[in-house]
Amino acid sequence: MIHPTAQIDPAARIGENVRIGAYCVVGAEVEIGDGTVLASHVVIDGPTRIGRDCRIHAFAAIGGEPQDKKYAGERVTLEIGDRNTIREYVTINRGTGNGGGVTRVGDDNWLLAYTHIAHDCQVGNHCVFSNNATLAGHVTVGDHVILSGFAGVHQFCRIGAHAFIGMGAFVNGDVPPFVMVAQEGYGRPRGINAEGLKRRGFSPERIGAIKRAYRALYLSGQPLAEVRAQLAAMADDAPDVKAMLDFIDTAERGLLR
Repeated sequence: MIHPTAQIDPAARIGENVRIGAYCVVGAEVEIGDGTVLASHVVIDGPTRIGRDCRIHAFAAIGGEPQDKKYAGERVTLEIGDRNTIREYVTINRGTGNGGGVTRVGDDNWLLAYTHIAHDCQVGNHCVFSNNATLAGHVTVGDHVILSGFAGVHQFCRIGAHAFIGMGAFVNGDVPPFVMVAQEGYGRPRGINAEGLKRRGFSPERIGAIKRAYRALYLSGQPLAEVRAQLAAMADDAPDVKAMLDFIDTAERGLLR
């Protein structure tokens, strides 16, 4: 299952039914789970752990050193979950010693061509990153997030679950769960990701509560402290609004408004 031109370090751990294509390079301290497939010319540096049944396409560069001048060669890692599709020329870097030491990508994600995930990022499950989507360092992305083509996220920002970032939008603040961001210079909120929520089985009642919370946060013109009080009242009967409120309360970089 390993092409004769592939170079596999003796310290790498390769699971069962793994296929490794021509001219791949797998370094030391790399672990590849059962059933994962590497096309030709994939480079994986360690320490990196890749889960089961992933599909990694040609010329992806996985587990490289962080692109951070403060990195001094300390042992840092990359962890990638199960059933991820990683397309051509995707780059994912390991963490940094002063940033937690690990970059993580969850399960069932689609990372399309030329996606970049920088050091110390934490990416959830069931996300879709379209071509050329880019995360700077220390970005946290929740589950079911979509980044459209050429979207970029500034370092230390957080993207809440079920958010949608439109094509070419540049995000420089935290994006609450369910919110849709569109390009206008820097990305600005433009409603909620209603269509995506419908596809994932959200009821009309849940979507209605999220819409009301969005209107209070982005359309009322009130100060954030007053909006927060309104959301707290809504959250008693709406867990999704409670998730938005919790996200707002823990925003460190500042909320995208």
